[in-house]
Amino acid sequence: MEDPVIVLSRQELDTLLSTLIERDEKLLFKKDLKPTKNDVPVDLYVFSGHLEALRSEELDGMLMEAIEDLGYEAKDEDEAWEIVKAFYLPRKCTLMRVEEDEYIIGDELARRLGLLKEAP
Repeated sequence: MEDPVIVLSRQELDTLLSTLIERDEKLLFKKDLKPTKNDVPVDLYVFSGHLEALRSEELDGMLMEAIEDLGYEAKDEDEAWEIVKAFYLPRKCTLMRVEEDEYIIGDELARRLGLLKEAP
């Protein structure tokens, strides 16, 4: 069975991000909280800090550094991304595609954000 892939348009991702705040290094839905002065609005940059890895035209995912941290080497970013996916996807993570960009998001976070169904 093939691993699930979350597919969102840029607009869908932007809409999701607009419903979130970061508080105490956690992503939370605004509607569930009273605002505080420590709340951080969530944009793509803030969101990226909660991802396991990413390959994006807009953000530098530092792929070559990421695979070195994992103890691997790659000749280019294409190979590096394949290595990163092979490492994370079997480890309770899911691939999320937003137009040409790809992100690896932890399954628990994806479920909390309503991007994955609850595990049976």
